[in-house]
Amino acid sequence: MNWPFGRSNKPTADLKTARLRLIAITPAMMAAEQQADGSLTKLLHARLTPEWPPEHWEPHVFDFILKQFADEPTTAGWHRYVVLPDSYGCSTTLIGCVGGFPKPDGDVEIGYSTIPQFQRQGYGTEAATTLVNWLLSRKGVRSVSAQTFPHLPESIKIMERCGMSPAGDGDEAGTVRYRRMR
Repeated sequence: MNWPFGRSNKPTADLKTARLRLIAITPAMMAAEQQADGSLTKLLHARLTPEWPPEHWEPHVFDFILKQFADEPTTAGWHRYVVLPDSYGCSTTLIGCVGGFPKPDGDVEIGYSTIPQFQRQGYGTEAATTLVNWLLSRKGVRSVSAQTFPHLPESIKIMERCGMSPAGDGDEAGTVRYRRMR
């Protein structure tokens, strides 16, 4: 499928917030994460806690992202590692990930996750909102959506804080979809 997203040969810049840095995931970073030799920490200049990876960062996610890189290189930057700089900016800790993938009709579906010790501190909302705003500025992106189960109020709060509104049922039985239009 050929997606209508603009092409660019420029490297994708990090996205920054008041507290976070969102680093564009590359195939090299994905390969480094599969190694147990500390390669990812060197590439990201960040430390990993024993809680890494996040709960839903499963092996099929690696395959999915690598396939997206191969099938649609214009989506570079749509998947991000989220790092939290210390108060002096001297070191960082990898606390989560956020990413999106193209859906039909110019929609991009996102997902987000933070490791447990960094949950309920606004980092997930901050990272997701930053990605949503960045995605909506991309050529061809008409909307950003996300799905969750109704019994996960923290996830729904993140979607609402990103400016998303209920948009019906999700793809999986029992899920709900939220969407924000451009």
